[in-house]
Amino acid sequence: MGKKVILLISLALMSGLSCALAQNCKNMENKDFHKEMMRRAIRLSEESVNKGGGPFGAVIVKDGKIVGEASNSVTIDNDPTAHAEVNAIRKACSNLGTFELDGCTIYTSCEPCPMCLGAIYWAHIDKIYYGNDAKDAASIGFDDDFIYKEIDLAPADRRTKMEELLPDEAIKAFDMWRNKTDKTEY
Repeated sequence: MGKKVILLISLALMSGLSCALAQNCKNMENKDFHKEMMRRAIRLSEESVNKGGGPFGAVIVKDGKIVGEASNSVTIDNDPTAHAEVNAIRKACSNLGTFELDGCTIYTSCEPCPMCLGAIYWAHIDKIYYGNDAKDAASIGFDDDFIYKEIDLAPADRRTKMEELLPDEAIKAFDMWRNKTDKTEY
């Protein structure tokens, strides 16, 4: 094998190695960034406790920039839907001028409850990072497991009774939506 061939092979290997190292560095930067965003969500949750809110915080990021962040304000706002994730989604949507958050990542101090998980799916957020899990939340009185169980039950068998009423009248809005040609689908 000639010196030129050996040199070319060496350069190719070194180039591949530096690419691999660069990719590894990028992955490390991403991990550091993810940790930084999670720490921010955790800080928001701690600040919320100090302000009289629930122990939850959330940060939404798009293209490496925070587009919305919030903490739980259920007891502060007297609003049972004012969970950190929902509040952060509202802010992100307002800041971006859209109701869809594709391309976004949410960092939340706790695994989302069923309502927040539904909101995250409706918002089309790409990825969820969470700190505490549902068992951790249950251990301090935030047990959402019963909601998951309720969803599987027939409406008449749920703890909060449900009964269909005036479906023939209610369907009119659905028919209007179905036939509307200039609607914004979501």
